[in-house]
Amino acid sequence: MVTSKTDVLKESVLRAFQAQQFSSWPMVLFSLMMAFAVGMFIFWVYTKTFRGVMYSQNFGITLVLMTLITTPVVMCIKSSISLSMGMVGALSIVRFRTAVKDPLDTAYMFWALTMGILLGAGQFFLACLTVIGIAGLVFLINKLNFKTVNSYLLVVHYDPSIEQALQAVLRGIRNQQLKSKTASREGAELTLEIRLDRTDLLLNRLLSMDGVADATVVAYQTDSL
Repeated sequence: MVTSKTDVLKESVLRAFQAQQFSSWPMVLFSLMMAFAVGMFIFWVYTKTFRGVMYSQNFGITLVLMTLITTPVVMCIKSSISLSMGMVGALSIVRFRTAVKDPLDTAYMFWALTMGILLGAGQFFLACLTVIGIAGLVFLINKLNFKTVNSYLLVVHYDPSIEQALQAVLRGIRNQQLKSKTASREGAELTLEIRLDRTDLLLNRLLSMDGVADATVVAYQTDSL
């Protein structure tokens, strides 16, 4: 009689379920409670160290759910090789198309998954040690003030007759890259990608020049400079 892979997987699940003794259910509940506590702790660290612009509470709740979901999955597959292989095959066909806006959010997701794996495997001491250690490192890195230079798009509308004077002012910007330049009968438009600590001094200097109609600075995220 030929046994299909589906039958093997079903039998493995049934054997794993039947092998669970009543005395193990308190451990299951304890693991889930620990997963919830650890997930909430990661959520709390995320809220305290968030540096982005748009805070998403749903992402924080997702961290808690990822820890909770991973824990019982690991508890289920750790005692059965065939079941674990079947779970890997099932997960391999899943495609996640949600874009992660901040690369740091990916690290939080892996943090939550790692905690779920450790708790599901019964490594409670290692899980507590890891979550506290990573949280301490996150707070330490968050307290360090790294000097960063902001990126902007500078858009200037001006009279073409002051081209040389305008270029003399813009040469004072060390990090700059031309994005576009448009000339018409009404005037010229220049768009530059720049990096500056302060933009108010530059704008005041540009507006004080005769022939400059207006100057606009827009926040811009890039790694090209």
